[in-house]
Amino acid sequence: MRWTRPSLAVIAAALLTTSCSAGAGSTGHAGGAASKDTSPLTAALGTEKDSAGPAPAVPGARPGGTVNVYNSVEFRHLDPQKVYAGATYNASLLWGRQLTQYQVVDGKAKLVGDLATDTGTSTDEGRTWTYRLKEGVAWEDGKPITSEDVKYGIERTFGKGYEVGPPYWPQWLTGEPNYEAARAKYAGPQAGGLAAIETPDARTLVFHFPQPQADVPYMAAQSSSSPVRRDKDTGTEYDRLPFATGPYRIVEHVQNTRMVLERNPAWKAETDPIRNQYPDRFVFTYGKEALNGNQEILSGRDGGANATTASDELSPELYQVTDTDPKAGELVVSGRRGAFVSQLVINNERVPDVEVRRALNLAYPRQQARQVQGGSRTGELASTLSSPALLDWQKYDLNPARPEGDPEAAKAALAKAKQAPGTLSYAYRNTPDGQRVAQVLVDGFGKAGITVVPKPIDPKAFLDEVHRADSPYDLFEETSSVDWPTPSTLIPFSFDGRAGSDINSARYRNPEVDREIDRINRIGEPRAKAKELYALEQTVMKDLPVLPLAYPTVNQLRGSNVGGAFIHPIYGAVGLTWLYLKS
Repeated sequence: MRWTRPSLAVIAAALLTTSCSAGAGSTGHAGGAASKDTSPLTAALGTEKDSAGPAPAVPGARPGGTVNVYNSVEFRHLDPQKVYAGATYNASLLWGRQLTQYQVVDGKAKLVGDLATDTGTSTDEGRTWTYRLKEGVAWEDGKPITSEDVKYGIERTFGKGYEVGPPYWPQWLTGEPNYEAARAKYAGPQAGGLAAIETPDARTLVFHFPQPQADVPYMAAQSSSSPVRRDKDTGTEYDRLPFATGPYRIVEHVQNTRMVLERNPAWKAETDPIRNQYPDRFVFTYGKEALNGNQEILSGRDGGANATTASDELSPELYQVTDTDPKAGELVVSGRRGAFVSQLVINNERVPDVEVRRALNLAYPRQQARQVQGGSRTGELASTLSSPALLDWQKYDLNPARPEGDPEAAKAALAKAKQAPGTLSYAYRNTPDGQRVAQVLVDGFGKAGITVVPKPIDPKAFLDEVHRADSPYDLFEETSSVDWPTPSTLIPFSFDGRAGSDINSARYRNPEVDREIDRINRIGEPRAKAKELYALEQTVMKDLPVLPLAYPTVNQLRGSNVGGAFIHPIYGAVGLTWLYLKS
């Protein structure tokens, strides 16, 4: 069928009708614990009427006060073109806006126009997309947000240093399969304007793509689709203090210590269908151990009654408290971590023999690794690269293995390897949780004759360390997601052999898969494309580049005086823009 915008709306509404980057909690605005959800994510496309503000009111909400947010580790990036993590997407909704975004009501998400009047209009079989900005949208100093500001923000994604963010705009706008090739065609705003984006007036953007692109409305919700004003672009300093377009602005930021947000007087609720502006301030505190922060929230001391967490989860040491004390249990906010999958990543460049990877899969003590992280409450054991939350998801298990590990079967597989490994290094975040998992893996793999050497890494540096091109680590655990509720951003990006290690963290290389990615990317109809991508996923899994662990759930805490807490159904963390203080 020909690919047009109406088809996208119909398909999204029909296939994704029950509750990337994606997350799904079932608590809605009311807060409280959520049941484990295995249904597809809701991501229907809203209309122009849905895209008009203000956002639906949170029942019982009142304005005023300061919400405290405890994070043991500072966000990796705040520069919108560098943001590429669900918890940061979630928090940045407080100060940043995009062309489109997810409106959440009663735990269900609908994609609507944010800065734009709708989710976009497509012509030329999906090669041309047009967006019109709303009147009245403004920067924190009151100046209007223009189409040139949005264009400049997207042009920044081509620049050196911005490869840590999503690769879609550079690849889609140039038709190139990887970042380097895209940058060879256009090096960023310092090279002049990008002809593929037209701005015929201050409120209109027209995107021209060499190939049909079905998922532009979803990409337009990514942080990399945020505007940046050229005269406010402070380069690397912008990563500390981005200029605000959302309901709050950053007034203080001491990195790795504290960040303070206050109401943005230039934000207009009538233009924003997504966000609310209930608290006067948000104060983020970094560096506090997760267990200590959780204890303060449960006890209500030292501001804990008015606090929540943006990244840290409920500490396993406190499970007994929340399970046995009803009042403590009421403070747990739980839900599915959207379309995320936890996995043990294998550096395929350092472990190139598939028989060694097969032995690791057979020896992997999944059950024990999950148990020390909280048992079944942390999620269902996984066998696929993709999440059950996705459109037309297909369950399979090409590499059956005992959940507790099978040392003898692993030894037999290892005997077939051309070169058995001497030792394997396992990188982990140096936290109590990370230490427990590391010990489980050392013991479990050791029973199969595989020596694993644990390598603790400062949590703040973990992602940079394991993803750098010359990373010296063989194994590490990672929880990652597609960027919206379809499989189109899984294999084509995370397992494209032409992609860099910051995206293709397993360093997986298979020319046959790369050729299939190019073929499938030319399919414009989403359901047909999804079918082909699931088949390609199974081709990848025959090579065992990573070992699936779990389809995770998330358990976070909110203080007794915090209302409106629920797990964001796309970003998989407590939704901050809906919070209020009860008194």
